[in-house]
This record gives sequence, structure tokens and C-alpha cells, in this order.
Amino acid sequence: MAERLNIFNLKKANIRILHYTWFAFFMTFVVWLGLGPMMPFIKEALGLTDQQAKVLLILNVAMTIPARIIVGMLVDKLGPRIMYTSILVLGGLISIAFAWADGYEQLAILRFLSGFIGAGFVVGIRMIGEWFPAKQTGTAQGIYGGWGNFGSAGAAMTLPFLAANFGGADGWRYAITAASIVAIIYGVIYYFIVRNTPKGSTYFKPAKTGAMEVTSGRDLVLYALMNIPLFLALALLTWKLSPVKMNLINQSTTWFIYVILASVYLLQVWKIWHVNAHVIKQPVPEMHRYKFKQVAILDWAYFVTFGTELAVVSMLAMFYVEWFELPKVTAALLAGIYPFINLFARPGGGWISDKIGRKLTLIIVFAGITASFLILGMVDKSWSVGLVIAITIFGGTFSKAGSGAVYAMVPLIQRRMTGQIAGMAGAFGNVGAVLFLTVNSLVDYNQFFLFIGIVSSFVFLLILFFLDEPKGQMAETLPDGTVQMIDVK
Repeated sequence: MAERLNIFNLKKANIRILHYTWFAFFMTFVVWLGLGPMMPFIKEALGLTDQQAKVLLILNVAMTIPARIIVGMLVDKLGPRIMYTSILVLGGLISIAFAWADGYEQLAILRFLSGFIGAGFVVGIRMIGEWFPAKQTGTAQGIYGGWGNFGSAGAAMTLPFLAANFGGADGWRYAITAASIVAIIYGVIYYFIVRNTPKGSTYFKPAKTGAMEVTSGRDLVLYALMNIPLFLALALLTWKLSPVKMNLINQSTTWFIYVILASVYLLQVWKIWHVNAHVIKQPVPEMHRYKFKQVAILDWAYFVTFGTELAVVSMLAMFYVEWFELPKVTAALLAGIYPFINLFARPGGGWISDKIGRKLTLIIVFAGITASFLILGMVDKSWSVGLVIAITIFGGTFSKAGSGAVYAMVPLIQRRMTGQIAGMAGAFGNVGAVLFLTVNSLVDYNQFFLFIGIVSSFVFLLILFFLDEPKGQMAETLPDGTVQMIDVK
């Protein structure tokens, strides 16, 4: 009989690690996604236009795209302990600099750099995957992700209150600074209270770095293609900042960035080939193979689930203010309900995955996401704000449960590359956020919701027809050359 996961049994080392790590994630989200509920205060204090405010929201999630890929590689190589500490300390310092910036250009650059703190999520996926067995990983990852994601709700419930009551026009600066200092302090504490693995366990590392290992020629091609959306998202952001739209960068700089992005993509393709060219000539033994299509489908699933969460939590307060004329603090508190449901929805998605299966859970949650956002696509200003909030919560519950279900499956694909797989899926979540927030800046709010519902319907079909349920065992090679089999069911 499977052992029940008791999250209150602090005598067990893995339960303590779970709590230490979700709180590290929580603090990264307070610092990172606190921008959404604070935006009405920043916009008023600095006299920003609607487009300037919306661009800051896009910049806030853009850097996280490459950061999650890079952090995924680094955590597999260096371990979660040092990576979480580094992200919390450095991210907190950059956030403080943002809080005391004056000009819009400074705000934009520092907010872009601040986006890397969102990569902290990837670190914990590897940490939790090391400390919990397959039969509990969905629940544990769900608690980690759900309670950590609650950091955005924590920011929505505390930072606007601080900004409104302390410091006058500079209240937003003091609120962001206070949150950043707490993150820095906890980052230092985290280093001294955790270990990367349980005693006696091996921390498996990839044989090569710089690109994910694949196990067939077809997967090599698919991997190269799946990198394209990551660069297109950054190109989309560049277009948004170019003279065609915001005119924050000149045309020469725009083309320079396009060339850099294309060059880096080609460099990445070369690196993928360099790491994996051997699979063309020498087939990988069956026991060491995995299907990259599993990674690709989970990437697109997280594109919708987490992309929706980031986009909606970033725009919801402004939506309530502009469409329903609610006071700023009231709007921020109501918007905070959306991330609040992470407390139960994301762990619930992981727990259900452990009980009824990973694929079936994703099918159910994507049906709910699609239906709820298609309904929100019909909303107009005559609707009751209570009804809109209720539908938003309904859709948010499914999307957050979907995020839990995605990461219930990620650690069961290939243990030594959990960080990289988590990083790529996480990066796609931010690609989704950039796309959805860009759409939000171009169309009315109801059209924004409708777009999410349509994209979700396509991913639902991918999951339904092409995703495989994890089963059997995965093989990992110990440092001495012996093979260890790890259960995935």
C-alpha cells in the first residue's frame, strides 16, 4: 500500500524540504509578479500611458523565457541549493533597483532584467523530484507549484495596502523594496537549511551540457523546431517596442535584435546537433530512450496553463478598473482571488494525476479551460462584475490544476534532465504569457479571453490524440557505470 503524503509530518526530511522550497518559490513570485497589482499605483505616480504600462507587463515576463532554459541547464549541473539562493539574492537586488528608478527607460530595462527571477520555479521542480517517489511526485509538485504560485496572491493582498498607506506617492517604491529585502534574506537562509538529495542518493547529471539530450533522429528535428517559438516570442516583444508600435527603440536597433535572435537560434541548433549527432549513426539502446514528443506536448500545455495565469494575473486589476470602474485597491484585492486559488487548484491537479493518470487529468482540465475562456470571450461591460469574477475563478481553477498536472508528469520523463525539461516547459509558459499579453495590448479584453479559449482548444486536441501516459521505468546510469531503474508509475 502506498504511503500517504502527510505534509504536517515535519520530522521527515522530504516534508521539510518541500516547505522550505515552496516558500523560496513563493518569494520569487512576490518579487516578480507583484508588478501586476502594483501597476495602477506606478502608472498614476509616474504618469505612464496605457501602452507604457502594458509594455512593462510584457517586459516582466520576457526575460524569463531564456532564463528558464539556462537555469534548467544550470540546476541539472550545479544543483538546486546554490541556484535558488543565487536567484533570490540577485533578483531581490535588481527589484530594489527597479523600485527606485526614475525614467521610463530605466524602468523598462530593470523590469526586463527582473524577469529572470521567474526561473526560480524550475529549480524547485528538480529539488522536489529528487526528494519524492513517482507515486507522490504529482501531489508534492502540485503543493510546491500551487503554494509557491500563491506568492502572486500574497503580493496582491499586501503590496497595494503598503503602497496606499505608507510613503505617499512613493509608497509603491517602499512596498517593492520591502518584499525584495525579505527575498534576499530568505535566499541566504535557504542555502544553509537544504540539501540537493536525500542522504545516500545520487544526483544524476546530464552527460553533456548546452542542449537537451534526445534519443532519435526524429526527436532531434522536433527539438530544433520546438526552439523556434522561444525566439519568436522575443522577436514579438522587439516588434512591440519598435517604431511600428511603441517607438521605444529605433529601427536600426530593432533589426540588430532580430539578427541577434536569428544568430542565437542557429547557434542553438548547432549545439543541439553537437550534443545529439551520434543518435543518427548509432541508435540509443531501447532502455535509455524517451519520446521527445512528450516534452513537446507538455511545453504547449504549459504554454496555455501558465501563460494564461501570468497574463490574466498581470491584466486583471486593470481590467476591473477600466471596465467596471472599481477603486484600485478593491480591483487589486479582487484580482488577488485569481492566484489565491493556486493554494488548492495546482496541488489538486497533481493529486488527481497521481490518482487517475496524467493524460486523463490533462484532458479534463483542458476541456474546462477551453469552455470557460470561450465564455469569457463573450463578456461586455453590462455584465455583472460578480459573474465575471466567478467565471474567471472557474477558468483559473482549471488552468492552475492543468499546471499541476503538467509538472506531475515532467519528472517522470528522464530524471537526469528534469531541470532542462522543466526549464523548457516553463519557458513555453512565458512564451504563452508574452503572446497573450501582446494580444491584450492590441485588442479589447473580451477578445483577449476569446483568443486564449481558441488556443486552448488546439492544445486539447494535441493531448487527446498524441500524449502517452507514463509507464514502466526510466534508466539512469550511476557514476560507476551501473544502471539504476526508476519507477515512473
